Amino acid sequence: MSVAEPRRIVLFRHAKADWPDVPDHERPLAERGRKDAAVAGRKLADSGIPFDLALCSTAVRTRETWKLAVHELPHRPKTVYEERLYEASPGQLIAVLNETPDDVRNALLIGHNPGVQGLADILADRSEDDAQERLSRHEFPAAAFAVFSFTGSWKSLEPGAATLVEHWDPSE
Repeated sequence: MSVAEPRRIVLFRHAKADWPDVPDHERPLAERGRKDAAVAGRKLADSGIPFDLALCSTAVRTRETWKLAVHELPHRPKTVYEERLYEASPGQLIAVLNETPDDVRNALLIGHNPGVQGLADILADRSEDDAQERLSRHEFPAAAFAVFSFTGSWKSLEPGAATLVEHWDPSE
């Protein structure tokens, strides 16, 4: 694949988690989260993006979100469970994305706030349609995702390098 061809990155926040008496990393999805994760998966399928790679935090709630969402996709991308995505800052998330092989055209990152929202806020220098307004209005609730497009290698991904193409959240 040429680095001149557009790439897409989807930032996907885990669905609504429950609050049982367990360490934060071990928190499972709430019933609403399980429903929203499947709906988000259908919306991702509707986007028509053929994902090559999914990078997923190792936290229970992100793994459960991905397990429910991926069943809705027409094909399952390679999935990498990445410890560095848990509690990651926007800069740490970019560092992980910068390691993506250049043969990957479309990647999905399943992570947590505030890192996912922070990265969404700084990644795009522009947006299509009303995607930026919707992202600003709704912030980045549980089970939401944002689709970004950029040109260049994954190593060149940095703040302001992308265009926000779409934003979806379960309240829409």
